[in-house]
Amino acid sequence: MGTVKINEMMNMAGQELGTSEWVTVDQEMIDKFADATGDHQFIHVNPEAAKMTPFGTTIAHGFLTLSLMPMLMQKSDMPRPEGIKMGVNYGGNKVRFLAPVKCDSRVRGRFKLLEMIEKRPGQYQQTIEFTVEIEGEDKPALVAEWISQFFI
Repeated sequence: MGTVKINEMMNMAGQELGTSEWVTVDQEMIDKFADATGDHQFIHVNPEAAKMTPFGTTIAHGFLTLSLMPMLMQKSDMPRPEGIKMGVNYGGNKVRFLAPVKCDSRVRGRFKLLEMIEKRPGQYQQTIEFTVEIEGEDKPALVAEWISQFFI
């Protein structure tokens, strides 16, 4: 993961920026997320009951999968604009949960720059297509358009 000048980054719109390392989503991660959010639905936290579902095991919360974005970005080879003083999440245009992430699956992020614009001097807005791939699966777990702002 290197840095690039902001103008170079702006010219990368439409290009894939990189992929992350594979990360295992295990039951401990799922349980911690359930505790943090209060979502203890059995398909996430009860392996015995989840065996009886079409999934055959517990699955990660969709919002857990989405929340992996910062970690997967940090574990990726995608370039970052140089000179960033601060970055903030701004929101999303769309999020689609396409396939469940079964317990002990490995996932990785794939990042494509859709747009990078200057909002005001020193403030830039980036829209990324964030895809979470599941190792060995044809269909991704999630596809989202996510917007961040950077201050340089």
